[in-house]
Amino acid sequence: MKVRQLPCDPGVTGWNAILPEAEPAKPLDSAMTADWLVIGGGFAGLAAVRRLSQLHPEARIVLLEAKRIGEGPAGRNSGFMIDLPHDLSSQDYGGALEKDVRQTRMNRTAIGFAGEMAEAFGLGAEAFTRSGKTNAAASEKGHRHNLDYAAHLEAMGEAHELLDADAMRDMTGSEYYRSGLYTPGTAMIQPALFVRGVAKGLASNRVRICEESPVTELRREGDWVAVTPRGRVTAPKVILAVNGHAESFGQFTGRLLHLFLYASMTRPLTDSETARLGAERWGLTPADPMGSTVRKISGTGGTRIIMRNRVTYDPSLKISQRRVAAMGRSHDTAFAARFPQLAGAEMEYRWGGRLCLSWNGAPALGEVEEGLFSACCQNGLGTARGTLHGMAMAELASGYRSEIAEHVMAQGEPSRLPPLPFTYIGANATMKWGEWKAGAEL
Repeated sequence: MKVRQLPCDPGVTGWNAILPEAEPAKPLDSAMTADWLVIGGGFAGLAAVRRLSQLHPEARIVLLEAKRIGEGPAGRNSGFMIDLPHDLSSQDYGGALEKDVRQTRMNRTAIGFAGEMAEAFGLGAEAFTRSGKTNAAASEKGHRHNLDYAAHLEAMGEAHELLDADAMRDMTGSEYYRSGLYTPGTAMIQPALFVRGVAKGLASNRVRICEESPVTELRREGDWVAVTPRGRVTAPKVILAVNGHAESFGQFTGRLLHLFLYASMTRPLTDSETARLGAERWGLTPADPMGSTVRKISGTGGTRIIMRNRVTYDPSLKISQRRVAAMGRSHDTAFAARFPQLAGAEMEYRWGGRLCLSWNGAPALGEVEEGLFSACCQNGLGTARGTLHGMAMAELASGYRSEIAEHVMAQGEPSRLPPLPFTYIGANATMKWGEWKAGAEL
């Protein structure tokens, strides 16, 4: 099959831009054979390569990435690897109790796997640290959401701590927040640093990481053949780890919702500005899922604030730079409301990132054709679930029975979407309504 379109990643992701320049890419430039081919160098693809290398220590594995690792969606998220329920379609992230307990256990398996990679490859605490996160509430309604979520966590037997306005101010330096709900299990990552470090650690004489090698055609000639602009790979088994671009490969057509989320990152803050911001590092998710995510980071590239809010449904998988700039104005407004003491700390980077959901919340997994396995559609939780799905498809493709593979395959498959005009109007209207209802949380 011809691949319908290649990835579009608008704006420069600050996560990648603040890192030292990467070593030159090593694109695929010849015809080669392999035992395993993985397409996509994000969380799912890298986890799949790692798990395959554990299950098949002598196998030849090739990973093909369309761009540079760290430039795509894996380097554009907010860097929360969340263990607990995080249902973006709910008011307070919680869902059915038994399902949430199961999913939490699986999320922690994925976080543990990511942590093992970080340790094995010497990535350090800036790339990966289990520091927890805080659900921040700016309004009475947001505070009630936190109380409801806290009750759900209590029923699950999960540790949590409610923070008052004073504690939130001490942590963030901001007077904006009414309360917070801290949970200790989330891993905070510098996403570009993490994926770049994992890719470098995986590369060996039997694992080849080929960047700037977009697959333009994937066809079956007995074995699978993936064609790139300068080469081709032949392998009996392929793991497709391209999230929403599964449709570009002819899979799950009409079943995936393609969203863009938007973020901005400040210039490096001065010592004087940094002193007004409480703890050295922190991460806030909004009490209302349609609100603003905020992070304070320090380390490579200096101390900075990242703001993330706004979401749009874009079935073309493309947006303009003008859209990114327009969404950036929302970030500026949210930043000014939270940090008036940082007037003059302008945004240095703005970007959009692709995200994939299904109508019924099911992932796009499994053997979709003989020897072709999909690890796609993470439903907005790509860091933890992408890692989990990459592990699961490596095990499933290897014939290795595991609780992970059984769990993810029991979730069913994405349901078919309504006709495009109805989906487009309905999805965007629903998200705009949700953003309006979020009020001060946005």
